[in-house]
Amino acid sequence: MLIEIKVPTLPESVADASVATWHKKVGETCTRDENLVDIETDKVVLEVVAPDDGVLESILQEEGATVTANQVLGLFKPGAQSGDSTTIDKTESADNDSTQGDVDVLSPAVRRLVNEHDLDVANIKATGKDGRLTKEDVENYLAKAKDKGTPGGSTSTTESTTDAITSGPREEKRVPMTRLRKRIAERLVEVQQSSAILTTFNEVNMKPVMDLRSKHKEQFEKVHGVRLGFMSFFVKAVVEALKRFPDVNASIDGDDIIYHGYFDIGIAVSSPRGLVVPVLRDADDLSFAGIEATIRELGGKARDNKLTLDELTGGTFTITNGGVFGSLMSTPIINPPQSAILGMHNINEKPVVENGEIVIRPMMYIALSYDHRIIDGKDSVSFLKTVKELVEDPARLLLEV
Repeated sequence: MLIEIKVPTLPESVADASVATWHKKVGETCTRDENLVDIETDKVVLEVVAPDDGVLESILQEEGATVTANQVLGLFKPGAQSGDSTTIDKTESADNDSTQGDVDVLSPAVRRLVNEHDLDVANIKATGKDGRLTKEDVENYLAKAKDKGTPGGSTSTTESTTDAITSGPREEKRVPMTRLRKRIAERLVEVQQSSAILTTFNEVNMKPVMDLRSKHKEQFEKVHGVRLGFMSFFVKAVVEALKRFPDVNASIDGDDIIYHGYFDIGIAVSSPRGLVVPVLRDADDLSFAGIEATIRELGGKARDNKLTLDELTGGTFTITNGGVFGSLMSTPIINPPQSAILGMHNINEKPVVENGEIVIRPMMYIALSYDHRIIDGKDSVSFLKTVKELVEDPARLLLEV
């Protein structure tokens, strides 16, 4: 008995998705709840797992295919073992006597490569089951042809095929954008066109925070099981500043202004799929340890593509830290529908004047990009100045003064 592997129910407002990665090949043994394939939407990556112990019988939707909710991705045979004679690749011809050169029996991925490079499949060595041609066979053939500088297709297409695979100083590679990357691009362009974005800057003396962190970081990690970083200080400072300047925590909906009575802080994180912004819910109720632990957890999920839709939606304000990549200064783009975003940057030692004397201090530029339709210049500058003062005197964060 075969079980259909289907696309799970997609999040609300998501019409379709793409097949991102198949983690199992046809004929491979799977254990119950083992991840078979990743389905990528413009917001999250969904895992489709094996329904039982058995074998992946066939793949009906190759990587890159567009699919909808409950669409069949492939077939699964419970209880079967790898190499079972009953396992047949349903995406290819069931006739074992068919030749590998018959384009009609190729899988969609193989057929796409063959057509793209105009190849003669009779020249390619097949290593798949029952003598079938696999995607890896075609890719290996193209790689060898590229190394030798020889054409991959028929005589009539020698020149065009060689141009397509020959490397050189002006080589180009065309790769389709992922759904997440396309959605990020759309949102960034949209917010630039629909908002009146301005950016104000300031700089923070990080010495007090660095001294406090250096003094207590070992005990902090011993007690709480998590490292004390800079982000928790900025989150605390931002929450306090948002309480004083509620316009910065608000958003525009049509002709209305929505003032949020809670503080859900988005933390921009770089992931293999692109920039994502998981949200710290009710950040005002979190301790320093709670903030650090939650950020570490969300960061790990981002790297492993495990973030859920709930962890990515909402948020009333965002913090992004380009300093981890060495950025000295930038103008961050607002994460809609929010009205402002704080940009942190690299820490550099530089001469500053304190009490009439020139001293060397670790300084960080900070930037606040804001929507001038809702936030006045006076409030934006005062907000950023408040963040600066709180970080430079971290005791005020505890005393809430």
